[in-house]
Amino acid sequence: MNQLEKKAGDCEELFGNCAQGALLALQQEFDLGDSNTLKAATAMPGIALRGETCGAVIGAIMALGLAFGREKPDDFQAVQRTTSAARKLCKQFEDEFGGCTCRDVQHHIFGRSFNLTDPQDQKEFVKADAIKKCRAPAGKAARIAGEMILDSLK
Repeated sequence: MNQLEKKAGDCEELFGNCAQGALLALQQEFDLGDSNTLKAATAMPGIALRGETCGAVIGAIMALGLAFGREKPDDFQAVQRTTSAARKLCKQFEDEFGGCTCRDVQHHIFGRSFNLTDPQDQKEFVKADAIKKCRAPAGKAARIAGEMILDSLK
């Protein structure tokens, strides 16, 4: 799981996108989804940079959906399994970063949050070395999801 966590951080830094970083690492590790799945995560960081749900959480939950989710409308067992795993991921992520929103994670890492829809705050975010510092949430979310997926394969 250490390699998965590092890879998610590397992907986050490469894309500048926590959702795609966490998701791509999980996709490659567990052969999940395809390039269209990765594309779907493009606007997920903070839900379109609005400070809402952290993209790392979204990317990891997308991977859980690919691993455990339903394909048929009446597969309620898959819904329960996936939702339960997603809630567990959120709880562990909250314990690590103080919450699941982009704002919560920013407060934890930077001591403040940034309004990423504001050009000036975007500049300050970049100046604060955010691309490197946001490796941690992407890595942690991928690790949590990866452990769940790995456990299901046993």
